[in-house]
Amino acid sequence: MRHLTTLLVAAMAATALQSRADTITDWNTKAGELIAEARLGTPPAIRVMAIVQTAAMQAAQAAPARDAAAADAAVAAAHRATLSKLLPAQQASIDAAYQAALAAIPASGPRTAGIALGEKAAAQVLAQRADDGAATPESYRPHASAGAYVPTVTPAVTQWSQRKPWLMASTAQFRPGPPPALGSETWAREYNEVKALGARSSQQRSAEQTDAARFWEYSLPAIYFGVVRSVALQPDRDLVRNARLYAATAQAMDDAMMAVFDAKYHYNLWRPVTAIRNGDIDGHDATERDASWAPLIDNPMHPEYPSGHSILASAVATVVKAEIGDGPMPVLSTSSPSAKGATRRWTSLEDFVREVSQARIHAGIHFRSATVAAEDMGRRIGELAAARLRMAP
Repeated sequence: MRHLTTLLVAAMAATALQSRADTITDWNTKAGELIAEARLGTPPAIRVMAIVQTAAMQAAQAAPARDAAAADAAVAAAHRATLSKLLPAQQASIDAAYQAALAAIPASGPRTAGIALGEKAAAQVLAQRADDGAATPESYRPHASAGAYVPTVTPAVTQWSQRKPWLMASTAQFRPGPPPALGSETWAREYNEVKALGARSSQQRSAEQTDAARFWEYSLPAIYFGVVRSVALQPDRDLVRNARLYAATAQAMDDAMMAVFDAKYHYNLWRPVTAIRNGDIDGHDATERDASWAPLIDNPMHPEYPSGHSILASAVATVVKAEIGDGPMPVLSTSSPSAKGATRRWTSLEDFVREVSQARIHAGIHFRSATVAAEDMGRRIGELAAARLRMAP
């Protein structure tokens, strides 16, 4: 994990040097670095980013129009206040980034006023989200017979379905129907697909499929905000517009995590590695057991259905699509520490979402139905965020 964090910081720093757009985009990159430095899991990291980007948006909107000093100071102060509260162990890095940001803004009345606006926005958002359920005590009960050993790693964020959404009416609003029945043809087809293509030793998976699977092994917010940055860096965009885009995306991603974990723990479906090593007990003659099967990448510590990556990609793509509208599609790109900093590019949002979903099958950790269900959930959550984005003044 330390190696991945180092690679992420280097990759994000390089991006910042190559493409300085505005203070919203620059601070999003810095926030991604700080989150990686804090070694948060993906769902808590996405929550942090949603709070930070929402406060930054409110700060940018509160600053006087066309007053760059006030706006930049407001955004910097909002980031410092929220990140300091949410990532206290990174205080030294947060303060260093804040002082560097202020040093680039001439000391003036507008700078002082902007700092006050940013701190006020941060305080409001932090207060609104203080009781969002993230601190609910974890109470997962392992499935075991008395005295029988079971693996002792606790599954991730079992309390996430109890959180307060940003956009949805409830975390179960878009809960999908159940996964394929174990006796169905669909189950056997998807079982054998991931068994063949997702195995660590697969001879059927192509080099390109392996590269994509490795690329999408990473899941912290920065990998998705790289795609958003592809839009934010386009000509003729302003600070407030980018602030709204980043906040809408961040809120959609956080709601997506709430929704997907609600469904995951509701259905509690086994991962491919569990299913394939128990293929003789699922009641289907077409699912042959492989006692030593292993996936290409390590299994996440939570149930299989639906796919977390697929819901995030779909939610992000839906918000980006709404933001672009009928305008030209920029080349989308992002980089991944789990692929040694490699960059991948797409010329359509559909290709981006499809790659993410396929990568999870080729990585050996998801059945196809999990990606299909998650894409639909992400689209519907993204539409809620897009509607709010369109209503913004």
